[in-house]
Amino acid sequence: MHWQLVAECLRQELLEYGTLLRLFEQQQESLFHRDPDTVLRLGGEIEDQAHVLQDCRRRREQTVAALADSVRQPANATIRALLPHIEADARPLLEALINEVNVLLHRVRRASRQTQTLLARTLELHQETLRQLRPDAFTKTYSPTGRVSLAGAVGAPSLRVAG
Repeated sequence: MHWQLVAECLRQELLEYGTLLRLFEQQQESLFHRDPDTVLRLGGEIEDQAHVLQDCRRRREQTVAALADSVRQPANATIRALLPHIEADARPLLEALINEVNVLLHRVRRASRQTQTLLARTLELHQETLRQLRPDAFTKTYSPTGRVSLAGAVGAPSLRVAG
C-alpha cells in the first residue's frame, strides 16, 4: 500500500521539476530577448517553484520514511534500499520514477548554472557600459579573497539630457 504513495510523490516531484526546468528555460529566453521585466518576474516564479519543490520533496521523504517503518527498515533508508521490500511488480515503476527524477534534477541544476552564468554576464556587460559612460563615477576594489567589487562614487553627477 505505501509504495503507491511513494510512486505518487515521485510523480508529483517529476511534475514540479519539469515546471522549474521550464521556468529556467523561459528566463534564459527572456535574457536573450533582453526583456528585463520578464526576467525579473520569472525570477520570482522560480523562487516560488523552488519552495513548492522543497515541500514536495519533504512529503516524499516522509512517505518513504513511513514505508521504511512499515517494512521494519531504518527511517532514513533510501527508496532504492527499500525496493527489495516492495512487491516485485511495483519495482520497475519505482525504479523508472527514481531515474526520471534524477535525470530532471540534473537538468534543472544545469539550467540553473547556465541561467546564473547568463545573469552574471548580463550584469557585467551592464556595469561595463555604465563605466564607459561615467568612468569617474565608479571605484573598483578587491576583497581579501580577491573578489572584485564595484561601487558608485558618492555624490557623482548623474547623466543629463543635453538641451
